[in-house]
Amino acid sequence: MIEQDLIGWTIGFDLDGTLVETHEDLIGTLNRMLAMKGLPPCAVEGARDLIGAGATALLVHGFERAGASVEAARDPALLEAFLADYVEHIADHSVPYDGVVETLETLAARGATLVVVTNKRSDLSELLLGKIDLTRHFAAIVGPDRVSARKPSGAHLVEAVKKVGGDPARAIMVGDAAPDVGTARDAGCPVIGVTFGYTPVPMEDLEPDVIVDAFEDIEEAIDMLVVDHYVLKAMAG
Repeated sequence: MIEQDLIGWTIGFDLDGTLVETHEDLIGTLNRMLAMKGLPPCAVEGARDLIGAGATALLVHGFERAGASVEAARDPALLEAFLADYVEHIADHSVPYDGVVETLETLAARGATLVVVTNKRSDLSELLLGKIDLTRHFAAIVGPDRVSARKPSGAHLVEAVKKVGGDPARAIMVGDAAPDVGTARDAGCPVIGVTFGYTPVPMEDLEPDVIVDAFEDIEEAIDMLVVDHYVLKAMAG
């Protein structure tokens, strides 16, 4: 492929478990909420599967794991305390995965438009990405509060792509879990699944178009999907 051959393409990236390793800070906040209620902590490495469905779901799963009332985990005051604590500790340990910066720079240099498509609230996403110096790579950061529906609805991806001036017919989603694959399928877009994130379901079982084991492999996966797009278009024409 030639230089700049990704002009006109928009790549949507999930945040937690795809761009950034965030589980240590999220579980740290969860454990402080559990301690506040006199409950035992979750082991950080053993709780990765709790992440990905939002703060309330994280609290519910954490309380369930601690043998506590699920209804207590849904207390709005607890959610407010969780979010306040997380803001204070949002980038204590969170870091981009290996190869993220280099890959994003290369994709942008080749003409792609990059957008974050996350179920994490937009202000929290912006705070995190700003603290770890990733904001500059993206045309927009689109949480569920900035679209009409959250992942796995295809509307999340379609509206995010349109917000950055992109064409949903030339968009690719990159993510680590079922909501990412689901939103791409619903939007009619190809999807790249990464294996190093937080999915409780093996990525192979989710059947994305391409599976990668390292962020450095995403550029090649995008190239494969772009070639497939033009081949199919030529065959149809």
